[in-house]
Amino acid sequence: MKKKRLVTGALVLSTALVLAACGGNEEESNSTEEMDHSNMEHAQMDHSSSGEVPEGLANAESPTYPVGSEAIINADHMDGMNGAKATITGAFDTTVYMVTYTPTTDGEPVEDHKWVIHEELEDAGEAPFNSGEEVVLNAEHMDGMDGAAATIDSAEQTTVYMVSYKDTETGEEVTHHKWVTESELSPAE
Repeated sequence: MKKKRLVTGALVLSTALVLAACGGNEEESNSTEEMDHSNMEHAQMDHSSSGEVPEGLANAESPTYPVGSEAIINADHMDGMNGAKATITGAFDTTVYMVTYTPTTDGEPVEDHKWVIHEELEDAGEAPFNSGEEVVLNAEHMDGMDGAAATIDSAEQTTVYMVSYKDTETGEEVTHHKWVTESELSPAE
């Protein structure tokens, strides 16, 4: 009986030591994974689109930046976007959401993704969602986004814009990018 307790104690102690040793590297490992996933997010993002918009999306009645006008993008939620001169290719009144979701292609969550609009959420209905609510995405801005479960991080009723611009880092033409909020634009000089 005493031998059995000794073996059990040794097993518990060795298990605790192994777990403690693994736990010491967890923070470093997670920060590396997050950084790599953050880079993957931008690399896999489909910067351009066909220009098609979701059914039911209302054109803005009097947008600050009308279709065909130019504006400067003041946002860095994608590489090569901040400071770019954009041509407005669509202006829409809707609720815009920042979301955290787990892609259907892997298990690493994407936090604070900007932006998904109300009409890109499954079973959206009329009323906007609130922070903390769980939704399903019907958007294809990135690989693994369509059909992914998400949590609303923030919601804002505003005018969102679809824009075309030249990437400030690669020089690549980006057409009909979805979405930039009105607060992320300033007049082009």
